[in-house]
Amino acid sequence: MSELIVEIDGHAFPARFETEAAPRTVAAFRDLLPYSERVIHVRWSGEACWIPLGDKDFGLPYENATSHPHPGQMILYPGGVSETEILLAYGPVAFASKAGPLAGNHFLTIIDKLDALAELGRGTLWTGAKPIRFHLT
Repeated sequence: MSELIVEIDGHAFPARFETEAAPRTVAAFRDLLPYSERVIHVRWSGEACWIPLGDKDFGLPYENATSHPHPGQMILYPGGVSETEILLAYGPVAFASKAGPLAGNHFLTIIDKLDALAELGRGTLWTGAKPIRFHLT
C-alpha cells in the first residue's frame, strides 16, 4: 500500500513509510510534507542520489540505521561527521562521505518501478540535478 508519492523529474513512484522501524525519523519527515527539492548524484557512495541538507538539525538519534540501503530505500543521515542529507539508493550503495563510512536512518521505501528509478538515477549522474517532490496520497 502506498502512503506517499515520490516524484522525480516527472515520474511518480509509490512509497511507504517505515513507521515501525523508524518512528521518529518518519514523524520528522512527515512534518516537511509536501516537500520539494532537487536531487543530485552521490560522490562517494555508489548508485544513489542525495538531497544535501547542510546543517539542518532534526534532533534525531539513529534508528533503523544502515550503511547499505537497498534499491528504493531512502535514508536520512541526521548529521555529525558530515552534513545532514537524504539519500535514495537505486543500486548497490556503501553510504560514505569524504570523512569515511556513514549510516543513515532507513525511513521510506519506494515500492514499485525500481527499473525506472535506476534509469533516472543513472541519468542524474550524466545530466545533473533533477526535481524531486514528496507528497501524501
